Amino acid sequence: MIKVYSRVLEKKGRHMRNFLQAHIKFTFSTLLLLFFAFNLNAKNLKLDSALMAAYQNNPTLLAERAKLRSTDEGVPQALANWRPDISISTGASYSDVLSTNSTGSSREQWRNSHSYGIDITQSLYRGGRTAIQIEEAENNVLADRAGLMDTEQTVFLEVISAFMDVFREKAVLELNTENENVLKRQLEATSDRFQVGEITQTDVNQAEARLAQASADRVKSEGDLEVSRSIYLNVVGEPAPGELSEVIIPTKLPKSKEEALKIAAVKNPKVIRAEFSRLAALNNVDDIRGELFPELTLTGSWDRAFEGSAEQGRVDTAKVSLDLSIPIYQQGAVYSRLRQAKQQVTQKAFLLDKERRNAIQNASKSWESLKSAKAQVSSFNAQIEANVVALEGVQREASVGSRTVLDVLDAEQELRDSRVSHIRARRDELVAMYELKASLGQLTARAIGLPVQLYDHRVHYKEIREKWIGSGFLGGKN
Repeated sequence: MIKVYSRVLEKKGRHMRNFLQAHIKFTFSTLLLLFFAFNLNAKNLKLDSALMAAYQNNPTLLAERAKLRSTDEGVPQALANWRPDISISTGASYSDVLSTNSTGSSREQWRNSHSYGIDITQSLYRGGRTAIQIEEAENNVLADRAGLMDTEQTVFLEVISAFMDVFREKAVLELNTENENVLKRQLEATSDRFQVGEITQTDVNQAEARLAQASADRVKSEGDLEVSRSIYLNVVGEPAPGELSEVIIPTKLPKSKEEALKIAAVKNPKVIRAEFSRLAALNNVDDIRGELFPELTLTGSWDRAFEGSAEQGRVDTAKVSLDLSIPIYQQGAVYSRLRQAKQQVTQKAFLLDKERRNAIQNASKSWESLKSAKAQVSSFNAQIEANVVALEGVQREASVGSRTVLDVLDAEQELRDSRVSHIRARRDELVAMYELKASLGQLTARAIGLPVQLYDHRVHYKEIREKWIGSGFLGGKN
């Protein structure tokens, strides 16, 4: 009986040593994971790769680029009013003419006639509308360029959030998996202690219940990781890599909240887009007002007609005309459209004010979120250190019988919860940094120095601005 009891005690001691070693290993691996995951001086190309893939393949971003190229075409369409309108016309006819006079005699003729000509029309004055329409088209282009910038930032935020979510869920899964393994070993040690009568069945049941909870947490973490991976695939267009480590820490953040708000009120892409939309609306007012002014048009034409009958003939006609059209009354429709356009200017002005307020609010929100996340990270760091020390103390006290199994389980749970909270707080801190950059208009591929061939919206604009003819698909590169 003594030998059996000695073997049980030896087995118990071995389990306790393995248990303590597992906790030490767990603590070290977790801290090492957190160090490499959030090393502020490190730069990981994997987040770069995710951003590059989205920059080149994200359908939302590609669609916005195509929309901008479509808007570019408004400029050559407005410039076309400076150019002449040239047309060539031609026609042919055949007729059978029967003529009968009063004496009863008749005469029949077969006539073949055809003609061709050219007409050139040049507008000389349109009430100043051509220059105004060009300016309006250019303002629309600038507005959509700002819209493209806003879309690019939105896509990048989605990528960063998806990347960090995958990283977070993977780290939480590793914590929960290791916690489950530790609780399995603890359940074995608890069962051995129950066999020698040191603890009761209740302690064993408590260990089993905590292990079941750990298994449930692990299963949930696996599901959360798969959901995050599916979101990553949707945003980036590529499966999430198996291993994620460091992330890019944004630099050159504002030094104060006031500085951030001032930048956001001016540099936010939504504010810029609203401002150019307001300018385009002002141009539209002047354009409609131009319809009330006279129009002067120069027209030149040349025609040649051939007549075929009993006698052949040809008629050449050359004509130049200068036409002046003075509008008197257009059923009141132009005045109505003019009043409508003025109201649209008022609407755009209010929308500009709204976007400026939203930009300031988002910058303020991001700043406070970042401040809060930093404080949480610091608190959770201190909590982890305290929980590690507390767990070691509880385990030593439990080994001499002054603490129960439940005390050890509670201490383990508190340590695990603080680690999970730390990981989530770090994720929130990094995302808040990028959200702050986006609110300031600084989360574009050019601004963050993304190592990718940048999409140059000026290439297509320059190709088509002065183009007189041709329907080729220009500037279609993504």
